[in-house]
Amino acid sequence: MVTSSHSSQPALNPGSNSGTIAMENTSNHANHELTQPPAQPSTPTPVVDDNQIIAERRSKLAALRQQGPAFPNDFKRTHYAADLAQTHGALEPQALIDAAIAVSVAGRIMLKRVMGKASFATIQDMSGRIQIFVSTDDTGQAALQAFKHYDIGDIIGVSGHLFKTQKGELTIRVTTLRLLTKSLRPLPEKFHGLTDQEQKYRQRYVDLIMSEETRRTFKLRAQAIQAIRELLIHDDFFEAETPMMHPIPGGATARPFMTHHNALDMQLYLRIAPELYLKRLVVGGFEKVFEINRNFRNEGISTRHNPEFTMIEFYMAYANHEDLMVYVENILRAAARAALGTEVVQYQGRTIDLSKPFARLTIPQAIQTYCPEITDEILHNREQLIQKLHALKAPVREHDGLAALQLTLFEHTAESLLFEPTYIIDYPAEVSPLARRNDQHPEITERFELFIAGREIANGFSELNDPEDQAERFMAQARQKDAGDHEAMHYDADYIRALEYGLPPCGGAGIGIDRVVMMLTDSASIRDVILFPQMRPE
Repeated sequence: MVTSSHSSQPALNPGSNSGTIAMENTSNHANHELTQPPAQPSTPTPVVDDNQIIAERRSKLAALRQQGPAFPNDFKRTHYAADLAQTHGALEPQALIDAAIAVSVAGRIMLKRVMGKASFATIQDMSGRIQIFVSTDDTGQAALQAFKHYDIGDIIGVSGHLFKTQKGELTIRVTTLRLLTKSLRPLPEKFHGLTDQEQKYRQRYVDLIMSEETRRTFKLRAQAIQAIRELLIHDDFFEAETPMMHPIPGGATARPFMTHHNALDMQLYLRIAPELYLKRLVVGGFEKVFEINRNFRNEGISTRHNPEFTMIEFYMAYANHEDLMVYVENILRAAARAALGTEVVQYQGRTIDLSKPFARLTIPQAIQTYCPEITDEILHNREQLIQKLHALKAPVREHDGLAALQLTLFEHTAESLLFEPTYIIDYPAEVSPLARRNDQHPEITERFELFIAGREIANGFSELNDPEDQAERFMAQARQKDAGDHEAMHYDADYIRALEYGLPPCGGAGIGIDRVVMMLTDSASIRDVILFPQMRPE
């Protein structure tokens, strides 16, 4: 048992690092812990007037201003909470006292228990939480009285020495204490945090304060991206930065956002893909290049789509789509190992094993595997295909050929059923304007899309490096745009000029980072893995 050397100090008990907020209690009993209270019989929860709380906190801030700088910026911390637990948490109580480990820590008050001559609190920094002990004997009467008026959510800086309470909780015995930032708004209800999902997205800053799970999601995201970057750099890829404002939108079939540049008096488009610029770099001699990029597409919003999203695109000279499929698998495995420590992922109650070679199916094979009622006759008869698509309320465009109709049927039948990692291969040329044709079957391209958990994760192909073929396909896209297809590509004359200088045989792929992170963090919605998803104004 550890007690203070001062006989007047109360016995010390540990606080809880459970992630809940305990409201202030002014009992003089020393036998209190910062833990969630046991469940009580159902009683009405008193209504708390946030406006009144904010007014009271503003009054406290006004009093602080009269005493001097209310938001000081000269506190220097020496340690992070989690580092202290990792480094010193295993020490015996007496060993901690003998070592007299001096620390300075700063963080937000998340739990607080006020007693007579002493108080406990738990503060949270970027690494985690640690308990502090404030008393008249160690901190002084004035500091303790000031601390009693601090609120949950305030940011403080403390200095002192480490010790352990009776129950073994690593704690800072505070000798100096400073209020660094006064929190004017109360944090959410003490034990549940933000419960409204939309509010979590709108007020991500509060969600991050309250939810360890949310913080973990975005830490895993960062770890996955870093692992992907390190793999590519290790394999001699050059990391590039290409424009985000384009005079001609290209690199994908998507509807762009438009803006206007005043000085140049010209219309520009937010990037829908970096592809055409990255391939310009391959022409220029950067034979292995990648970019972790933000893209913008003026399309729908759903659990799988956000107008602003993150992709990685990479290009390899002297490689084809077969090489790319192997490399995409390596990228996903590296991301999973970095984020989770395993290549076997649990997603929405099912297991995804990234360690095994991914399955490969053509579009007709996928349709008939998952929808066996669709016969060869339907798949190869344009009128029957159109009838089937109308029955599914799927869009049909007048210029769609048989292969494009099959692709639409796949998207409305089999795609959502591809839970295990599966490459869909041999995409038709008419829907793949940048992909190289197959030498034996020129109506199809050397292209693949990867699907996991029913959603597209990656898209890649052997690149089309024939400038004359590319020009013809751009012209076909332009005709479709003139006919009313807003997602069709523009004719990019400068890109054709680049190809005329010579693009080496090349393969390129793009991977949707947000959807990968959804899989790794078991998130059902893309909004859960984007810090600030796009939403309507409140």
